[in-house]
Amino acid sequence: MTNRAAPFDVLAQIGPLRRYARSLARSEADAEDLVQDALLRAYEKRGTFHAGQNLKVWLMSILHNLFVSQWRRGKVEASRLAHVQAMAEPAAAPAQDHAVRLSQIREAFLALSDEQRAALHLVAIEGLSYQEAADSLGVPLGTLMSRLGRARAALRMMEEQGSGTAPVRLRIVGGSDEPA
Repeated sequence: MTNRAAPFDVLAQIGPLRRYARSLARSEADAEDLVQDALLRAYEKRGTFHAGQNLKVWLMSILHNLFVSQWRRGKVEASRLAHVQAMAEPAAAPAQDHAVRLSQIREAFLALSDEQRAALHLVAIEGLSYQEAADSLGVPLGTLMSRLGRARAALRMMEEQGSGTAPVRLRIVGGSDEPA
């Protein structure tokens, strides 16, 4: 038996898949279901993966397409909205300033549209190149860049509107800190 590196090492990609799924689904339980479905689909379609392909991009693409399919069917939307609503009302404001700030940034990120959030997550958090992110989402490079620009502008707008606290500038990854 030889000891060769397998080009289809899906286990090494579970962490990024989970992070991306949480970003898309906004729910830990829905994200785990999405990752499981994506891994099952990847296993079923492993014959379409070719050596030399970027496994991470291929898996992210599968995960994204599953999310879009579920969203179109309306299964995820109802449970996600109910979950967010249930979490928002009883939550108490944290005592630490950094926890409050992190919560504000998270809320601003989650308030972005699904397309903008997915594009920003893949580029800023997962570190994919623009082309890899565009391939994962199945959109042209220009569309991805447009979504990134709109996401960054929306975050800047939310930052400028603020919450009445002392102004702390939100650094937009990959963009300028100065307003245009």
